[in-house]
Amino acid sequence: MSRDRCVRRAYVGLGANLGDPLDSLRRAAAALRARAGVSGWAASPIYRTRPLDADGPDYLNAVVAFDTAETPQSLLHALQALERAHGRQRPYRNAPRTLDLDLLLIDALQLEQPELVLPHPRMHERAFVLAPLADLAPGLVIPGRGDVRLLLTSLPDQGIERLDDSL
Repeated sequence: MSRDRCVRRAYVGLGANLGDPLDSLRRAAAALRARAGVSGWAASPIYRTRPLDADGPDYLNAVVAFDTAETPQSLLHALQALERAHGRQRPYRNAPRTLDLDLLLIDALQLEQPELVLPHPRMHERAFVLAPLADLAPGLVIPGRGDVRLLLTSLPDQGIERLDDSL
């Protein structure tokens, strides 16, 4: 079996701030969990966050983790298809969105391709990624960046609040 078909741990960031964000996150999480070959499912708490470098209403954010043998590219395409199914449009950079799914990590895999960079190139700068990720995998080390908990403590206040809601 080739390296790309090995079962690996994937981490996906979920966010939404248009429509019914909580419903969008829950439906997207359910669709990901129902994918063939997904096992070892885990989900972080949900956070409310101010938009970062953008306008619009507050976001709801979470991170999910699961084991999969899907290639990184195949998983990326599945995430993009889910975004489109939820009405995601990209009129401009950091526009408000009905659903945003970011492939954050796949194990310690490092990729730099035109369509996909792993780990996600800006995740270490975003409390709305690091806080739920630290809840989900507190000992996680982001390749090339460091311990997720230490990275989170180094960020300025980004207006993030943990909610009682869950996926």
